[in-house]
Amino acid sequence: MANIPHDASASAPPAELGEMELYHPRSWWTKYVFSQDAKVIAVQYAVTAFGIGFVALVLSWLIRLQLGFPGTFTFITPEVYYQFITMHGMIMVVYLLTALFLGGFGNYLIPLMVGARDMVFPYANMLSYWIYLLAVLVLVVSFFVPGGPTGAGWTLYPPQAIMSNTPGQQGGIVLMLISLALFIIGFTMGGLNYTVTVLQARARGMTLMRMPLTVWGIFVATVMALLAFPALFVAAVMMLFDKALGTSFFMPTLVEFGQQMSYGGGSPILFQHLFWFFGHPEVYIVALPAFGIVSDLIATHARRNIFGYRMMVWAIVIIGVLSFVVWAHHMYVSGMNPYFGFFFATTTLIIAVPTAIKVYNWVLTLWRGDIHFTTPMLFALGFIVTFVNGGLSGLFLGNVVVDVPLSDTMFVVAHFHMVMGVAPIMVIFGAIYHWYPKVTGRMLSEVLGKFHFWVTFVGAYLIFFPMHYVGLTGAPRRYFETTGIAVVPESAMALNAFISVMAFIVGFAQLVFIFNLVWSVKNGKESGGNPWRATSLEWQTPKTPPEHGNWGKELPVVYRWAYDYSVPGADEDFIPQNQPAVAGRETAS
Repeated sequence: MANIPHDASASAPPAELGEMELYHPRSWWTKYVFSQDAKVIAVQYAVTAFGIGFVALVLSWLIRLQLGFPGTFTFITPEVYYQFITMHGMIMVVYLLTALFLGGFGNYLIPLMVGARDMVFPYANMLSYWIYLLAVLVLVVSFFVPGGPTGAGWTLYPPQAIMSNTPGQQGGIVLMLISLALFIIGFTMGGLNYTVTVLQARARGMTLMRMPLTVWGIFVATVMALLAFPALFVAAVMMLFDKALGTSFFMPTLVEFGQQMSYGGGSPILFQHLFWFFGHPEVYIVALPAFGIVSDLIATHARRNIFGYRMMVWAIVIIGVLSFVVWAHHMYVSGMNPYFGFFFATTTLIIAVPTAIKVYNWVLTLWRGDIHFTTPMLFALGFIVTFVNGGLSGLFLGNVVVDVPLSDTMFVVAHFHMVMGVAPIMVIFGAIYHWYPKVTGRMLSEVLGKFHFWVTFVGAYLIFFPMHYVGLTGAPRRYFETTGIAVVPESAMALNAFISVMAFIVGFAQLVFIFNLVWSVKNGKESGGNPWRATSLEWQTPKTPPEHGNWGKELPVVYRWAYDYSVPGADEDFIPQNQPAVAGRETAS
């Protein structure tokens, strides 16, 4: 009986499209700065995202100084404290996580993983990065305008966001809204590129059900973003009109300092609906690429085929669809008809089902695998544990009765950071350790990598687990100072100081990671073409790092799925996607 693994074939269908014509750079500027090569653009996205992300890290330290040691640092006034919170939240969610997963990993991995020479629209791809950079620069400029950046909270709720007593209500809020609009314009160019490349530029034999789960995660997240970001774009433009032109889309009739303002008839709740129609899909715009990347890391470093591949694909798609019908669980305290509350609480619980399926499949993939505890694998396992723990606290907040008393406490901050902060950042680190050899041809230091993992993983739990308790005591979020509030016990104040110290220790570990990145470019051990002995196409390029065009003279031909590990009868424990099936026996090249 022939021993041919899952989905393998000896031949591939003929090409449906001819070779794409590449743009060839004519100078250093067009090769490395105004580049149309998706790999260079990916690195540009990553460097910019990490740069603005470091600003958010410093802001988080300043926030923790005030919370842990209130009154000690006099330069942290209530106004700048709220500005720090606002900018930290917006930078991390939009300008770091979204840009890095879609702009960074999406640009680098999609063409390589589907066997394409580049993105379908290279020039638009280049423009997408420069518009993203412009959005970041506009955001940074807001730190230097009179009044500083906006301090309205990262959700930018009106009417507070543009009222005169809100920090940054002059130029800060205007620049924030312009920056968000620019970000969305730039993303739309990139997102259309990712979508068309996946649908139209796959290599011969690369069917949709042979694509690695990383591509599936980025692809579905991109489609979601193309549908969800317009709501934020419209909200930003409408609020900009309210601020600059005096319209009343979101501003009701208001009295300020005894004087009736010119606004009237607007609805602040409308802004909340628009924001969270973007905001909750945004959680999965970040999570789905993370799900896909973790699936590939686990399969590669456990030397096992992914369990239930088709189920995993459909779980990604179903999560993407359901994420559009749960947004109002962020709005229980805004006032809601009980029937609507029941609907959104129910859909919130339903979306946990496909997410749980993914966790079960990861565990079953690990079961009896030849697990290699490399740094990428440690971060992948850390993600699974963290995402499950964060998700469990989310089940409480998805219930109306429990959410209302907890909504304005530090419990929400702890949950959100576990799910939307620590978990995806674990995946980012794991992915960088995994694909760094492909980008540079060098390995990152495993010793420094494992130090980085353990300090980050243990430190994150020492930060956010106590924060859950602080929230359960009733300690409010968004408050500049909680000293003297009757419901906040001394134990919560002591824990706040401990949390702040741990935040600085975890931050130090990130500096070790940056040192590892820079040092290894020249001094890391040479990786070779496929150091992890992986099956997916990006590891089968003729040269490492891949040259412009990725594949040399001939595009690859795909004969199997991306997860042929430990196949019985094979000479080695992996079979690349571009190796034809051999009836009776499998051999790895």
